[in-house]
Amino acid sequence: MSIVLIKALQLLCCLSLLVVLHEGGHFGFSKLFHVKVEKFYMFFNPYFHLFSTRDKWFTRLFPYFSKNETEYGIGWVPLGGYVKIAGMIDESMDTEQMKQPAKPDEFRSQKVWKRFFIMFGGVLMNLLTAWFIYSAVMFTWGRDTLPMTSIEKGFQFNEHAQQLGFRNGDIPVAADGHIISEWVAGNVYRTLSNARTVTVLRNGQEVDIQLPEKLNMLSIIQENPPFLSMYAPAVIDSVVPSGAMDRAGAQKGDRLLALEGSAIETWTDFDSLMVRRADVLSMPDCSHADSLRMRRLNVVFASANGSRRDTVSLELDENYMLGIVKQSPVSQYKVEHLSYNLLTCIPAGLKMGWKTLSGYVNDMKYVASADGAKSVGSFITIGNIFPAAWDWYQFWMLTALISIILAVMNILPIPGLDGGHIAILLYEAVTGHQPSDRFMEWAERVGLFILCALMLLAFSNDIRNFILPLFGL
Repeated sequence: MSIVLIKALQLLCCLSLLVVLHEGGHFGFSKLFHVKVEKFYMFFNPYFHLFSTRDKWFTRLFPYFSKNETEYGIGWVPLGGYVKIAGMIDESMDTEQMKQPAKPDEFRSQKVWKRFFIMFGGVLMNLLTAWFIYSAVMFTWGRDTLPMTSIEKGFQFNEHAQQLGFRNGDIPVAADGHIISEWVAGNVYRTLSNARTVTVLRNGQEVDIQLPEKLNMLSIIQENPPFLSMYAPAVIDSVVPSGAMDRAGAQKGDRLLALEGSAIETWTDFDSLMVRRADVLSMPDCSHADSLRMRRLNVVFASANGSRRDTVSLELDENYMLGIVKQSPVSQYKVEHLSYNLLTCIPAGLKMGWKTLSGYVNDMKYVASADGAKSVGSFITIGNIFPAAWDWYQFWMLTALISIILAVMNILPIPGLDGGHIAILLYEAVTGHQPSDRFMEWAERVGLFILCALMLLAFSNDIRNFILPLFGL
């Protein structure tokens, strides 16, 4: 099975589950308050659908279900789903119904607090789903953690970080007095970007570093060499058969010492040198002769115990790769495994869900920036984060993350989304005045326009990042 198909299948399973549960939240509260639900669809169905309980063949086979007031179906556009609630202006733009006198079982006839829970039900289900998944994952697999204090060799910092006061070998252990307990790259970057004072362990002593201002997380994540990276000696984990280093006689456990006369101690040093070479190749005035010259590389490497030292001139492949796999820096330290029982997994899942939610909400401030807008992606981006081979642990962890993302996106006060309806309900609760149907119609149109614009931006980013590179553009 191809990698693309595996990723697509995982994405489809993830979205199908989350869409049904999200819309089930709206459906459940509607039924609880005896509000009529006309349609419940997984995926959108413009012009036609893949399945409906109103299909003739289905009603003939199952006449009992044809009497149900709700039509259940599956659309053909896997971009979400919806429930059509009677007496409500939504993306269906069914204004004819709103011209009729209000009925007791319609949405518009309910009290504000009931309508609030009906609209909040989808977001609530997304949050509860993430909590349940995280708890189940903790119970089934437990969790591996690498305490910051266990990273005895510390971190390597780039020039920007050193200008701020960090030094190679430092171990960040606190930010503004809050302990940084474990190494999770995204969380550490986020914590550092929000801090004004970072406490590091330096030669066994705690040292406070005063940052001049809050850092931009997107900017420091994109820095190359990295703002900080775990100290990782340039030890080869494995050699790619028939690759350049394999032809040179390199073996597992060998250590790189120099490239083109520049000394190498860590993989960060190695990456920095390779990035410089890539920069030369990307320059407009780089000739064919220059590219051929860059494919030749002088390398010094030695065995783990130093008994063998080789200096070779390599002929790299067309991708300018040495043909080696780096040894993971995490493998040098003791990773702690935490196990959970049926009772402890519940608070552990809640804690992980809260951390993920607060972290994602914190990162939303970058969306309005130029770099943030470029990072917005559609389903191609989402599908690409799934692993190339089916892994249940990764699948459920990513499904929980996407469930939280859907909750946050849906609660945004944009007309057409749950958050837009909730904002209008809060206005009604405060003022005591219900907006007119005409206002609701125009708000829905504006919301749909905003959503279409965001989707267009997301698809254009995916085309630039994934599609055009396939054609060398």
